[in-house]
Amino acid sequence: MTHLTDLLAAVAHGVDPGPFALLRRDGADELELFTGPVDTVERLADIPLTPETPGARTLALVPYRQITERGFACVDDGAPLECLHIREHRRIALADALATLPDEPVRTIDAAFDVSDEEYARTVQRVLAEEIGRGEGANFVIHRALHATVQGPPLVAALAALRRLLVAERGAYWTFVVHTGTRTLVGASPERHVSVDDGLVMMNPISGTFRSAGSTADRAALLRFLADEKEVEELYMVLDEELKMMATVAEHGGQVIGPHLKEMSHLAHTEYLLAGRGTRDVREVLRETMFAPTVTGSPMENACRVIARHERRGRGYYAGVLALLGHDEAGRQTLDAPILIRTAEISPTGRMRVPVGATLVRHSTAAGEVAETHAKAAGVLAALGLGPAAPVGGSGPVARLADDPEVRDALAARNAPLARFWLDQRAPDAPGLPGLVGRRVLIVDAEDTFTGMLAHQLGALGLAVTLRPWHVSGPVDSYDLVVAGPGPGDPGSLDEPKMAALRRLLAGLLANGRPTLAVCLGHQVLAGLLGLTLHRRETTYQGLQRDVELFGQTRRVGFYSTFTARAESDRLATAYGPVELARDAGDGAVHALRGRGFAGVQFHPESVLSPDGLAVLTELLSDLLPAPRADELSAAGGRA
Repeated sequence: MTHLTDLLAAVAHGVDPGPFALLRRDGADELELFTGPVDTVERLADIPLTPETPGARTLALVPYRQITERGFACVDDGAPLECLHIREHRRIALADALATLPDEPVRTIDAAFDVSDEEYARTVQRVLAEEIGRGEGANFVIHRALHATVQGPPLVAALAALRRLLVAERGAYWTFVVHTGTRTLVGASPERHVSVDDGLVMMNPISGTFRSAGSTADRAALLRFLADEKEVEELYMVLDEELKMMATVAEHGGQVIGPHLKEMSHLAHTEYLLAGRGTRDVREVLRETMFAPTVTGSPMENACRVIARHERRGRGYYAGVLALLGHDEAGRQTLDAPILIRTAEISPTGRMRVPVGATLVRHSTAAGEVAETHAKAAGVLAALGLGPAAPVGGSGPVARLADDPEVRDALAARNAPLARFWLDQRAPDAPGLPGLVGRRVLIVDAEDTFTGMLAHQLGALGLAVTLRPWHVSGPVDSYDLVVAGPGPGDPGSLDEPKMAALRRLLAGLLANGRPTLAVCLGHQVLAGLLGLTLHRRETTYQGLQRDVELFGQTRRVGFYSTFTARAESDRLATAYGPVELARDAGDGAVHALRGRGFAGVQFHPESVLSPDGLAVLTELLSDLLPAPRADELSAAGGRA
């Protein structure tokens, strides 16, 4: 089957037309029809991508369980990684597709969420108290799913739902039906996860949900939403988390573009675009970016543990991606991958599942997150006959809230407190700082890939950076500086393997006098070794930006922490010499410390929330790594 009319004729006669995908990309005036056989592969690296001819070659349905490829936890439900091998690719005008697709209501029975509003609210409260409140992360996405049974042929229902989504849903990145024979997916995803084109890697963090109350744009309500602290912080946190991913897949990290307002039929989101140059195989890009923090949380590895702990069931394809892989005319690999959200999965017997989740942060309320799941599901549920259609204004063009000057100003104002390092274009060949160029630094990753962003900042200062996971042993004596990095968890859990490893590392560095910088969790462990007492904060500092006094200067920096060291004075006598402390004037919380050959910071200088972060790093490194003397340089040259 290669033509839409042939395909629909087969469906109308109850004949399975074979695997196909029908999709409209953002703003396109046409649909693309892909047909070909489907098979199953085990790993992302096994997705076929042969450079036979230019164009799309494979459409992969990537389930959430593929997160195990990164060694992360999940409830394994066995959902397969299916690949449609594209043999035919047709383009169909949008108007022709709308005239051809079935225009009939979708009927379902027995519709109900697998987790009730009350039970979901209790889960929200537990995650806020037991996970965010105990330092396990900054935000987590917990999902639930609406189940129903489709009346009539499932494929007809999916195609009818696609037509309704094409007519009624606006702002989607992809609107699609994918049919593999074993399942049919239909949806309108608002969010690009990752794309690669001409070597440019792009990601698209979206967060914050403004629920439309009617057909007329409510300018005042939107401006209140854009000023809401919870919504602002939620977007900043997912921005930081996707910058971590870009630090891995783009050679010089990601540049932040935006923010923008993404308007859809039932709601609007705020979003950024991240862009950077990369040379990795696109299947590696997919693997290193599994999966978006907007559907998991941060830090990523621990978010997966939290999801498994509280959801206690598999996610199927929810939070996974559709991935269209191919080559351009020059033979370069291409990738376009929307996140599988706002999507229904329908079985050949008509069983339907519509998963939806809410992002939980420290300001979340149970009632607010319950309402957010209903709002996010509204568009696809309306297309499936399970909810009201979005309000329609008049016959003229839809009024865009994003075009309002005050809305544009409110969006632009969100960048004012952020770090210019990530917002501005950076020259990859810019010289580093004298005295730092070529010096070697080891960053020990404690399960928070903020270390990738830190590596880019240190690299921009001229340092040669090596990353090493906390559980991988190795020598440190060949490095000029060792950084004990951030990560989740309770620093007081002395028997926990990661905490014990960090204590051994830092104790050895202190004993040997090797220059050391400790960040966030590393700072907490360092503070404990120096004799300071650690405390759990009454309110978490997850995704919080503050002005703090650091050794005589006021600096604006971002915190992601639940624990802190406290002290009663600005000086501390230790076995490693005197230590200077930068403390909070109110509660004595130690924001930073420095001694002979070591320093620690409780905040994240690499975060987008730290506009003064690079300056702080520069100042600390000038003490930790003083410029070599002339005789040292001569000796080093002789050894070379």
